[in-house]
Amino acid sequence: MRNLREFRAGKPASYPDQAVYAAYSSAELGLSFEDIEGGTGLVFRVASKARTAYFGAGRCSWYPQNNSTAATLASDKYFANRILRDAGIATLGGDYFFLKPRHRAHRPSGHERDDAFGYFGKLDGRAFVKPLTGSRGDFAQTIHSQAELDRYLREVSQHYDSVLMQPVASGLEYRIFLLDEEVLYSARKFPPALTGDGVHSVLDLLTAHNAALKARGLSAVDPAAMPQAPLDVVLPKGGRWEIPGRMNLGVGGSMAFESPRSTAALAMARKAVKTLGLRAAAVDPLPFDPVIATDRSCNVVRSMPRASSNSATRARQMPSPYFGRSNIQ
Repeated sequence: MRNLREFRAGKPASYPDQAVYAAYSSAELGLSFEDIEGGTGLVFRVASKARTAYFGAGRCSWYPQNNSTAATLASDKYFANRILRDAGIATLGGDYFFLKPRHRAHRPSGHERDDAFGYFGKLDGRAFVKPLTGSRGDFAQTIHSQAELDRYLREVSQHYDSVLMQPVASGLEYRIFLLDEEVLYSARKFPPALTGDGVHSVLDLLTAHNAALKARGLSAVDPAAMPQAPLDVVLPKGGRWEIPGRMNLGVGGSMAFESPRSTAALAMARKAVKTLGLRAAAVDPLPFDPVIATDRSCNVVRSMPRASSNSATRARQMPSPYFGRSNIQ
């Protein structure tokens, strides 16, 4: 079995993960893969003897199993939550708010920037906020005050036109990947961590971490939002300090194969993807207490999930999540 790293080797840092995973999956399934955009990986072709399909990186949908309606609904966090609730699946709920006046005449009242502060008060002055159609953990963070919310909305409005505000939930986080309602694998999510060198403080290391995030087009970690962080401490060489908050792979988080203790979470995931009409998707249950372990609620359904790199080690034991059971084969 070939290693996924072989397909990343020699590629520029800007080469998209979608193209790397597609090349790997094509090789595993006996399909041909060709980058048709001068080696950038932005547009590529996958073909069998019977047919050919084209894909794009970035915001393009690159799971041929999903239709455009299902993928579009899942990409809007409010729409997805509303549909799941209608089907009897508990979610965090929340409300959406637009950050710019453009197109205001085409939307209902109660969802403008100023309305966000009133809703924040209903959540007792503590909320989890993220772009309505964002990904990779960009600008996903917990807000603790009206002043912090005002700063957050000003900054996020430079990149997005709307946000979703929800109650805060905490606990163990998992991702359940499904294909045709079959659970391919589950993984537990872990936060990114700074590694000490015995010289630089946590703040210095965090500054370097933030610079790397910004270079990849992702929001930085705000030290002011972590009042308990040991910013002045110098970690010993090899010492680790976990960055609280988001656990997305894009911001440096990691995953390890592990199933939730609750079988109800797996049943919920199957129902969620069926409700939205997705064939290939990842479901993030609400963070839950590992002792109680009875979570049946849904946090996020992703129609274009980024798989952890170590999932490739199981490629021969499971259908490929990228082109498996698609009409390309």
